[in-house]
Amino acid sequence: MLTPILAYFLSVLLLCRIAFSQYSSDQCSWKGSGLTHEGHTRDVEQVYLRCSQGSLDWLYPTGAIIVNLRPNTQSPAAALLSVCIKPSRDSHGANIYLDRAGKLRLLLREQDQAQGKVTCFSIQEGAMFIEAIPHRDISKRITSFQYELVTERTGGGALAGVEPHALSAPCQPCSDAEVLLAVCTSDFVGRGTIQGVEQEAEQLSVTVAISRLYRQKTQVFVSGGVRVRRWTGRVRMPRQCGVRPGPGKGDGDFLFTGSVRFGEAWMGCAPRYKDFLRLYQEAEQSGTNPCHVDTD
Repeated sequence: MLTPILAYFLSVLLLCRIAFSQYSSDQCSWKGSGLTHEGHTRDVEQVYLRCSQGSLDWLYPTGAIIVNLRPNTQSPAAALLSVCIKPSRDSHGANIYLDRAGKLRLLLREQDQAQGKVTCFSIQEGAMFIEAIPHRDISKRITSFQYELVTERTGGGALAGVEPHALSAPCQPCSDAEVLLAVCTSDFVGRGTIQGVEQEAEQLSVTVAISRLYRQKTQVFVSGGVRVRRWTGRVRMPRQCGVRPGPGKGDGDFLFTGSVRFGEAWMGCAPRYKDFLRLYQEAEQSGTNPCHVDTD
């Protein structure tokens, strides 16, 4: 029979083990091996990833794993999140499904992953069910991808018109509210012009010259030098968006906003600067601006 003191210490130990288990599951990246349950190929392991971005590496895949992607904060806005995954070009050994209430929908076949294309789905569509394909030799197989959680939009962007990788309707104008919010929340914001457009397989690579750089979280635009207040960089857009070099219709620059996904810059809302300035000044007068921008 346990003494009260021993029972107390055992209960504390149990709580610590539970807390550690919960803490260890709140991670950004996961790396595991199918060899841990090779003798039990029907085993299904639960994986919990609770960051806005990270990676997964499943070595020697056998059986299956369920990957639960969730934001690390609880908010009604979490329902509007999408998950984007970018498989490694040498990823193979498993098929990737979406599992919602026990119903599976094929997301990526093994052979599709070698293309390294980004695939997105709503976080409400369920968890990822990654099922290993039986092979006699699993020694050289690995299922690997990067992931990011991104916010869906109800409409498209003004010039480019999309969330990165065409999460929603591409090439459609942003609303006034979306433009103002994009200026406050985008990974990069700058005023400038389009210098060149190159067509790639499924997207456009746009060379942008920035005369005034308001913000960039990563090195999207490179400075021309200390004495030259000018930055240049490349931003990607969906291929179906008709874009030409120059300031566009009418006079004036564009205000470029966008996001960086998997190391690539993607255009978001991009109104003409004079249109943005009008919106901004009206919002300033009404006190509805979500953030301050130095427009002088």
